[in-house]
Amino acid sequence: MATTINANTESPEARPQSNFLRDIIAEDVRTKKYGDAVIQTRFPPEPNGYLHIGHAKAICINFTLADEFGGRTNLRFDDTNPEKEEQEYVDNIMKDVRWLGFEWESLCYASDYFGQLYEWALKLIKEGKAYVDDLSAEEIRQYRGTLTEPGKDSPYRNRTVEENLDLFVRMKKGEFPDGSRVLRAKIDMASPNLNMRDPVMYRILHATHHRTGDDWCIYPMYDYAHGQSDSIENVTHSMCSLEFADHQPLYRWYIEQLGIFPSQQIEFDRLNVTYTLLSKRKLLQLVQEERVSGWDDPRMPTLSGLRRRGFTPEAIRTFVATAGVGRTNGTTDIEMLEHFQRDDLNRRASRAMAVLRPLKVVIDNYPEGQTEFVEVQNNPEDPSAGTRQVPFSREIYIEHDDFREVPPPKYYRLSPGKEVRLRNAYFVTARRVVKDAEGNIVEVHCTYDPASRGGNSPDGRKVKSTMHWVSAAHAISAEIRLYDRLFTKADPSDLEEGQSFLDILNPNSMEIIADAKLEPALANARLGEHYQFERVGYFCMDPDSTPDQIVFNRTLALKDTWARVEKKTGA
Repeated sequence: MATTINANTESPEARPQSNFLRDIIAEDVRTKKYGDAVIQTRFPPEPNGYLHIGHAKAICINFTLADEFGGRTNLRFDDTNPEKEEQEYVDNIMKDVRWLGFEWESLCYASDYFGQLYEWALKLIKEGKAYVDDLSAEEIRQYRGTLTEPGKDSPYRNRTVEENLDLFVRMKKGEFPDGSRVLRAKIDMASPNLNMRDPVMYRILHATHHRTGDDWCIYPMYDYAHGQSDSIENVTHSMCSLEFADHQPLYRWYIEQLGIFPSQQIEFDRLNVTYTLLSKRKLLQLVQEERVSGWDDPRMPTLSGLRRRGFTPEAIRTFVATAGVGRTNGTTDIEMLEHFQRDDLNRRASRAMAVLRPLKVVIDNYPEGQTEFVEVQNNPEDPSAGTRQVPFSREIYIEHDDFREVPPPKYYRLSPGKEVRLRNAYFVTARRVVKDAEGNIVEVHCTYDPASRGGNSPDGRKVKSTMHWVSAAHAISAEIRLYDRLFTKADPSDLEEGQSFLDILNPNSMEIIADAKLEPALANARLGEHYQFERVGYFCMDPDSTPDQIVFNRTLALKDTWARVEKKTGA
């Protein structure tokens, strides 16, 4: 049975929402359309790249619907193109599906069915429904016609069954060079659906397959292998995105001609997200041209990139469920995903103090050499998370932006003569500054009120600003990577004439801060843990970290635009 990990036990948004796919399956179960057979779905990625946020929708739909109706879900790799497929992609796809929270019933490959697909091709040839064509790929395109003009028959369309069988068997034996011949289905060159105009079923390709090695030198086209693979696995509901709607008649034609199990294809809208590109070809180009550090670069929309950046499977599942399922493609605002991620991390992330751009503060009336510890909550949203002891001393670091020698109007943070609260510690007042030879402030000297320990004054006086800090004597250094959107346009496909998607890459999509100062507890940070650096944002440790150099990635800043939009619109 298809299983999920806490897929239906979290926030209400993550639970299955009513949609037409569920309605179709419910009706098929009620009427016993497939008899006593269990509901069978599948997630069928091509192993020619890493999974991205768009795939998350297909994964969630197939696994959660099968699970809801007591069915099963297979993970099947449609590995019919050895020139673009790699074991690396297979391994990472399996990792991503499991990380997202799902486990498959059976692990399948289209290559498992190469023998059966070949036998079915022979059957279609023998019945006069397929033929070997010697036209080149360019000639086939020319003969195919257009949306307004019918195609024309290939001069090889009326070869005899015997000649077609002989040529196809010899194709399999490797007697012909790549591109010299193909096997085509004989359907209708005048069909208004271009997919039905004698589509190619097999091409010659002397390439080593990542699973079958050199056993084959002819490979089935995706459109021939996909529907039959569904049928072999008794997939009852073959759910896919809308771009495959025009391919459905072809899938049905193959199944009807072969007389095999009739898998039912149902199309739904793709998950498109603003500021996000989901073309695997273009994502591969970003990787190959080293515009990003790899498929798992935290700026990439891949699941591995989102994971490395600190996104959680729970937030992604909630986002997918809330975005909904429809029959018309649209675009979802990325701020919705960010909203659900902030909401999830606000509950789970441990708090910590980190100063990204440090400015030294010296508390002149604090005893030299003294260290004390202040108690700080690990997570105000989760009392069970407990507290920790944070060292405090005479010299501390604050954010450079938290001090202004000449403060602008309504600036409530530290400035000469102004008193502020150091979180969980004391009230301090700035008295003077120290500058370097260029006139840059390098130190701020303050005094503190010993009676305000814990952050409150016995006389009840109030301050308008609370600032985070780190003890200079105990701070650890870390590299911080601040990520922003990879593209400057909400719709990366909206390009001016002559523009490429590479022209709208955000030059400020990553900023590296080399020497941030962090509270000492973060020396024990581990991969997979999430932190809210107070007043700064949500962070996680990066795999590039070493014992000598910790690296943290910013998942998101604290600002939540989508929450404000929801509040304003009453959504």
